[in-house]
Amino acid sequence: MLKRGDRVGIVACSNALPLKDKDEISQLVNVLSGFGLIPVLSPYIFAENSVFSGSGKQRADALNSFYENDSIKAIFDVSGGDLANELLDKIDFDLVQRKPKPFFGYSDLTTIIDALYTKTQMQSYLYQVRCLVWEDKLQQTANFENSLFYGKDDLYQIHWDFIRGSHMEGIVVGGNIRCLLKLSGTGFMPDFQDKILFLESYSGGAARMMSYLNQIKQLGVFDKISGLLLGTFTRMEEKQEHPDIVELVTRVADGWNFPIAKTEDVGHRNTSKCLIIGKAYAIKK
Repeated sequence: MLKRGDRVGIVACSNALPLKDKDEISQLVNVLSGFGLIPVLSPYIFAENSVFSGSGKQRADALNSFYENDSIKAIFDVSGGDLANELLDKIDFDLVQRKPKPFFGYSDLTTIIDALYTKTQMQSYLYQVRCLVWEDKLQQTANFENSLFYGKDDLYQIHWDFIRGSHMEGIVVGGNIRCLLKLSGTGFMPDFQDKILFLESYSGGAARMMSYLNQIKQLGVFDKISGLLLGTFTRMEEKQEHPDIVELVTRVADGWNFPIAKTEDVGHRNTSKCLIIGKAYAIKK
């Protein structure tokens, strides 16, 4: 949990934010300051007419410095996109293991969050802190304060609808399906044995999701997991594509008997809750 007066790091490990987003980040700083926190911003967050804010090493050094600094009590990533895996061989995982602290991010930060679990066994938080200034900000700020300052479950209460089975247990890994697959063949990919796999997506239609799901199957993941959780698949759901993600998953996972459940509470929506990667969950119907 956080306390009033704690310093928190703000980073952008993936794509740079455009300069037009400076006002939004200023609003976020004000919200965090209103909680009594002291935000400390990485120098590598914004860029003009570019997706690059500093090199991969510079962004990784900024992240490492927040782990090194004992006064920083949590780290929030405000980015997304494509570039986060550029940092993976530059993060000091020994330092992270010596000085663990909560890391929050979503989407492309799936690569870093799962690498943190793989290398250190630490839990990280699949959540975009910019939700605090987006459309659902009143509910989000209440959930954030209750959970991070008072130890309540408001931010973590997720409703699951079972598609197959009625119960699953295991440590949750995964995140954005496209970004998780960037870890394929690397030492940063989680060990899926007896894990619950969580998947969500922002972009991409049925054909792309079918491709990703088959890659996951062909990697042998379905032979190992104890359950599969699905979040929101934003573009598919907005377009009401058929077959939908549930139909695709049940088709690809035919022949395996692991339970499958879905939620509308985790993904790229401004109403999203927080799923903890690396935490052991027991989910029941």
